[in-house]
Amino acid sequence: MTVTAHRDIDRSARGERRGRTSGPRRSWASQQPFDPPQRSLQDLEEHRRIGWERAAMRYMLLAVVADIVLGSLVSVTVLTTIVGLDQVTVAAGVVTGLGFALAVAVMRGYDLSALGDGPAEFQSVVQGGLLLAAALMAAAYTTQVAVPRRLVFVAVPVVVVVSCLSRYAQRRVLHHRRRRGVGTIRTLVVGDPTQVARLTEELSGSAYHGYQVVGACTPSLDVTLSPEEQHVEVLGAIADVPQVVVDHVVDAVVVAGSVLRGDALRRLSWALGKARAELLVAPDLVEVLGPRLSLKPTTTLSLLKVEVGASRRRMLAKATLDRVLGTALALVALPLIGAAAVAVRVTSPGEAFFRQTRVGIDGREFTMYKLRSMYVDADRRRDELLASSDRDGPMFKMHADPRITPVGRFLRKYSLDELPQLFNIVKGDMSLVGPRPPLVSEVEQYHDAVHRRLHVRPGLTGLWQVSGRADLDWEESVRLDLRYVDNWSVMMDLMILWKTGRAVIGGAGAY
Repeated sequence: MTVTAHRDIDRSARGERRGRTSGPRRSWASQQPFDPPQRSLQDLEEHRRIGWERAAMRYMLLAVVADIVLGSLVSVTVLTTIVGLDQVTVAAGVVTGLGFALAVAVMRGYDLSALGDGPAEFQSVVQGGLLLAAALMAAAYTTQVAVPRRLVFVAVPVVVVVSCLSRYAQRRVLHHRRRRGVGTIRTLVVGDPTQVARLTEELSGSAYHGYQVVGACTPSLDVTLSPEEQHVEVLGAIADVPQVVVDHVVDAVVVAGSVLRGDALRRLSWALGKARAELLVAPDLVEVLGPRLSLKPTTTLSLLKVEVGASRRRMLAKATLDRVLGTALALVALPLIGAAAVAVRVTSPGEAFFRQTRVGIDGREFTMYKLRSMYVDADRRRDELLASSDRDGPMFKMHADPRITPVGRFLRKYSLDELPQLFNIVKGDMSLVGPRPPLVSEVEQYHDAVHRRLHVRPGLTGLWQVSGRADLDWEESVRLDLRYVDNWSVMMDLMILWKTGRAVIGGAGAY
């Protein structure tokens, strides 16, 4: 690189750090980009290890031990039903448990970055189970060892299920501890006031992720925050970031994508490397998650590739899940639907089932089925009650809707009125998971971005339903629906279905 190029980079980095600072300016590329802390960097690193790193290591070790123990117990139990209990059975069960843990490790199921959040952890467990089953079948074929089929087709699936349940229980404990401020990542937010307010609200509102915001750095200390933006203490300017990190024992720095350009971010990473803190970037490309992003290196730079459409493999997997699980749930729910239909019919005049035209994938209309939870004149009275809606935006909701029957209120609380939509799923009109199917009148009020909700089949449940159900405002509901449309996966669907069961049993946010 020429001297002129170096000067251009220096000028660019300095330009992004103009403004009044709380201390002397230091080059982020220098050997000492901050004043030495009162405690040594080794002491700071020990503090972090006592905090979130130790919590993460504890979670990982418990996951490994649980997988080995559960895998061994399930395998021994299944083998005992075949050949009886003896030392060989116990040894084979333990080997299977160890093999399951090894398979999960191969699928990166114990990576600290994937533990405690998101569907990747559970996806690794499922993939580990598939790998173990394949390894057992391959061993039986190549070595002529008699591997019982029940070990492959019964024990392995059961081990996967109990392992996922174990991880879920661990995750609940971890999230509870994080909400109490135990084992959290001390986080510094960097950006302009608007970006700082948005990032702080996002991180603080999802405390279970473990990011504890301790302060912020803005472009200049001369910047005045509005009352809406004063959610966090400003600890310095952008030029002060390395010094703030060591003075306030910060574990991670989250930078808004537009506040620092590439060369300045690179230099900041050098300084934070010396301060032994992590650098995270909140990109301008919001709501697009890991599975859709990949790096494409070229000769002189790396390009960020964004997957613009779902692969055929993912589409086929989702369709299979919908038809198979939807049909099974519909058969199981038939007696409950029948009993609820009788209760609706005998307690209020009108048909037991309610049919309504909704808008599905790509704007196609279909007839949606529900158990009737309102009086027969509900549609006529809706126009009279529009001014009393508890929701902003085009969706109409009321906490004390006078159109709902007593039986209907019970059905709605536990979402039993939605069960007939399982037949829409079997028909292919709907999916188990997706945005809620809107009314034609609601779609007519959509602005451009909201039409993206119609890019996938509407669902019986969805991301916003398990994030607050009817308690969320319209904008937040749309944001969560668009996040789902852009990032859905089969494992995300399974997690949403699991959370739906919890929300329905608790009756949270339903009315």
